[in-house]
Amino acid sequence: MEIWFIVVIAIVFIFWRMRPAKGINTISTDGLKDIVNDKDKVFVDVRTPGEYQSRNIRQFKNIPLGSDFSKLPKDKEIVVICQSGMRSAQACRQLKKLGYEHVTNVRGGMSAWRG
Repeated sequence: MEIWFIVVIAIVFIFWRMRPAKGINTISTDGLKDIVNDKDKVFVDVRTPGEYQSRNIRQFKNIPLGSDFSKLPKDKEIVVICQSGMRSAQACRQLKKLGYEHVTNVRGGMSAWRG
């Protein structure tokens, strides 16, 4: 009985961590294909420089998680990607705390990208 309780708590925690925060949009990688050339958006890849160097989307600028995001323009939508969508979700929450209004997380990240 105790093991089931631990499993349920772990599952609830994972779903809680993956839920989108208020005011943060999410798009799929298919949706990303439709907007990736939009010059009115800023594309940010928050993976490590090594991850970015091994495989990236040309339009995305590498600004690793933990960097200073405050220099990004506040008048444009910021689209954020990582490997799986977890670090980018964290970066989106940080951007919201910094006062960015238009923030979008790419669900599934580079693992789901087929471009």
